[in-house]
This record gives sequence, structure tokens and C-alpha cells, in this order.
Amino acid sequence: MSSSAPPVSQHHTPRSLFAEPGERGRQLWRAGGEAVLAAVLVLLTYSIESGIDARLGLGWPAVPLGAVGVALVLVRRRYPVAAVVGLAALMGAVPSVALLTAVAAHTATRQLRTPRRRFGVLLGAAAAAMLTCAAFAPVLELGSHLFGLALAAVLAVATVVVPGLVGTTAGQSDRLLRALRERAAAAEEARRLTDSESRMRERSRIAAEMHDLVGHRLSLVSLHAGGLEMALLKEAPELRDEAAVVRRATRDAMQELREVLGVLGPLGGDTGIGALTDATGTRADVEALVEESRGGGIPAELVWEGPDLDARPARVRRAVHRVVRESLTNVHRYAAGAHVTVTVRHAGERVEVRVRNGAPPTRPPLTTGLGSGRGLTGMRERVALLGGDLEAGPTPGGGFAVAADLPADPGPGAETVEAAPDDGGPVAVDEPGSGLSVLQRRIAGAVTGLLGLVGVSAMMLFGVLLVNHSRYDLAYRSPQPPRVGMTREQVQRAVAPDDPASRAAAAGREPPRPGSATDCLYPYAGEKPEHGRLELVRYCFRSDTLIAIDRFTVPLVTEPHGGRRTHD
Repeated sequence: MSSSAPPVSQHHTPRSLFAEPGERGRQLWRAGGEAVLAAVLVLLTYSIESGIDARLGLGWPAVPLGAVGVALVLVRRRYPVAAVVGLAALMGAVPSVALLTAVAAHTATRQLRTPRRRFGVLLGAAAAAMLTCAAFAPVLELGSHLFGLALAAVLAVATVVVPGLVGTTAGQSDRLLRALRERAAAAEEARRLTDSESRMRERSRIAAEMHDLVGHRLSLVSLHAGGLEMALLKEAPELRDEAAVVRRATRDAMQELREVLGVLGPLGGDTGIGALTDATGTRADVEALVEESRGGGIPAELVWEGPDLDARPARVRRAVHRVVRESLTNVHRYAAGAHVTVTVRHAGERVEVRVRNGAPPTRPPLTTGLGSGRGLTGMRERVALLGGDLEAGPTPGGGFAVAADLPADPGPGAETVEAAPDDGGPVAVDEPGSGLSVLQRRIAGAVTGLLGLVGVSAMMLFGVLLVNHSRYDLAYRSPQPPRVGMTREQVQRAVAPDDPASRAAAAGREPPRPGSATDCLYPYAGEKPEHGRLELVRYCFRSDTLIAIDRFTVPLVTEPHGGRRTHD
């Protein structure tokens, strides 16, 4: 009686937020390491930018915004477009995440396959960076909208465009190498199939010759033995049994010859008795084998778990059929009458076959002469060629068990019986799975990434210094010059910010401040010095109202204190 369990549901591993589609591995460990490195990059960039201009540091809001940047760079493989555009927009307000934006741009363009999508991502990220930086520049007191636009243009080129172009080149190189590997693997598979076909043709030729030569002679021997048996029936009845023995031996030899020819013939077609069909190895086929054993006096039971095998490759179904048939044949030979349980479990990407029989009702003779000893060896070789394992041995209760564990889809790399090479195996293709090559590639990738970040940092630093140097020409020109009576906010929009260097140069050399002044502003002196003296401008306020504008010169190196003075 056949019984079956409910199909086993296939559990798919959920996609990780930190891995690209189809990627497997320890993404959590990698994400943890990347989070630490990203935080270090943000802090390092923050310290450098604060050294250039304290306002680039943004102050305490940079902490939560920097954490958002770290989170975006961690999910860049799963959501490349959102990560690079989000980091670029965030960079306009927090320049400290600029290096993270470069990493995301490189990853996104490396993953995207179509040039249109790569161009759109780079253009959108650059536009987002320029818009946010231009919008937040006055709010962060970096300067005017024009200065923010210039700063964003430098950051976008250094951290979006350049890494994006490098990522595009790397992605195209990866896809080219993958295509070359697949082509090499396909060529190797074609060579193996050609060799296998040649071997099968040769084996078929040998089988045909054996059939023509030996089979013909055995047929003649059987024919003459039959005639001799009929002739001796009247002439010498006592010799008739000897002639019958010769005829039966000849018949057995013909049967064994047919089995040998089935082995020598093409294994793909499985010539000989019991040729395999498209239904081989399916549930109906295995049930037929079990039912056939029941008809032969073996109490057999089938347990099938999971879906049918009709959608699996033919070589897998053929292996299942072989294991079940050979195991049941051994039960008929060595344990006639014993109870047999055949279990086929199809779960996920594995197929398990178990054939277990109990102790026979009567002990068989020590030697039957029916087996060749090749059955288990052949099953083990067939399963091993598919990348599976087979175990066979006696059970504690006096029975015997055969257990085979097969991959449900061996893939093109699994060597089958049909294409088993004679020269010790196929030529190895440079697969990305070899341990040494993977380690070498990871080390090379880490070194290349480090050098790339250093280069991006250098470009970004140079661009920020250049824009910061020309800040006052870009950001602080005003059609309305400062005049007495303006508010502090109006003056700050019209002139450069307070410069510590100008304040230090004026110390001890400036004219007296107005008595009612509460504080003074010393903007950056952008004019070139003349005759070794630098002209400075001082704006003094009473509360928030401008009450005096003083222009005076100071010596650049060593000159007597004081200088010319004009008072507006």
C-alpha cells in the first residue's frame, strides 16, 4: 500500500537589505564592518572640512544626518539608485558624507547594466546635490546661493561623476569577464559532450560486433543442441538430458550476452532490458516498481514526500529509478519475503531516496550465485557523478538499508554518466569560487577602493579649497554697499564674514574704536597688498546697528605700528 505525506513547502531565504539580488553570504558581518568604516570616513571628512571652514562642519545636526548617510551606504547594494540620490541630496546639507556618496555612486553604476539608467542616476544625483547645497548655503551661513551652487558643483564632480565613471568601467569589465567564463565553460561542456558521443558510438559498434559474431555462434549452438535433443529422444534417451542442459546453457548465455550488450550500448538511451523513458524516476514510475515487487511476493510500501520529479533533469530521475530498482532487486535476491519501505523525499533543492528492508523470514543461503557484486558499486558511482552521496549497509535488526542524497538540479558543472570523461576529469575553468583567487580579488579590491577614496578625497579637498578661496567673489558681492545705520544682518549679507587673520593683523595697529561700539567685524581682506601694507576694513556696531566703518592699513612683516586712517 502506498502512502504519501503532504508536500514540503519550500522556504526561500529572504533577501537581505545589505546584499544585491542573488547574492549570498554573511551580509550582516560585512554590513557591520562597513558601518564602522563609514562612520570613520564621516568623522575624518568632518574634521578636515571643519579645519577649512568651521561652518562646513554644521555642528550638532551633523550627527543624526551622518547616521542617515551611514544607513544609506549600507543599503546601496539592495537599493542602489535610492542610496546614491539620497546621499547626494544629503551631501548638499552635510558635506561630511561626501566620501560615502562616492562609494554609493561607484556601486550603483557598477550594478546598473543599461547606459540610460547609469546616466540618469548620475544626472539625478548631481542635480540633487546642487539643489540642496544651493538651498541650504544661506541657512548654514556658508554664503549666498551662488556660492552653494559652486560648492555643490565641485562636490558632485568629485564624488558622483568621477566615481560613477569608474564604477561603469568596472561593471562592464566584470560582465565581460563573466561572459568569457561562461563561454569557456560552454566550450568545455561541448567538448565533453563530443567526447561522450564518440565513446558511445564506439561502444555501440563493439556491441554490434559482439552481437553479430558471438550471438550468431550461440544461435547455431542452440539450434544444433535442440536438433540433437530431438534426435536422441528415440536413439539414446539416456543422453537426451545432456543435450537439454547444453540448450539451456546456450539460452542463458544468450540472455547474459544481451545484458552485456545493454551495458556496452549508449547509456543515455539505456539499451537492453528495461529501457528508460521520459517517465523514468517520476512518482508513477517508482510506484510501478513497488507494485511489481509486491507482485513478486515482497511486501513493499512507498512513502513519497514533496512534489513530483517530472520537472527535474532526466539524469536525476534516472538515478532515482536506478537506486530504487537495484535496491528492490537485491531484496528479491537476498531477502525474499522481507518487508520493504521505499521513501522518496523531494524538499527544496535536494532529493533523498531511502530503501529499507527488514530481516527476511528465512535466512538465504550463504552464496546464491545470482549477483555480480556490481550493483551497489554502480549505484554509488552514478550518485557520486551527480554530486550526491550514497550509503548502504546492514541495519541493527538484521535488515539492509540504502540511502541516497541527490541534488535536485546538479547544474551544468555536475558530470553525468552520459558525459563521464575518461581522462581524469574536465579541464578546470577559472571559476570565481576558488579560495585563493577569491582572497586575491578581495585584497586587490580593498587596495583599489582605498586608493580610489584617497584620490576622491584629494580632488574634493582641492575643489573645496579653490571654491572657499574664491568665496568672496562668488558669494558676497552686493549691489548695495554697507553704510552706517544698516543692521548687522544686512552688513553680513554684503561683506565677507569675520576673519580671525584680519582681526589678528589689526590688533595693536587699528585706530581707536568708537566709545559706544559693543563689537566690531573684521572681514577678510581680499585685495592684494601694496608696498608691503595690507588694507583692512572694520565695521563697528552698537548692539545690532552699524555705527562706524574704518579703513586702515597694517604692515605685512615688520613695520612700526599704526598706519593711515580714514573715518567714514
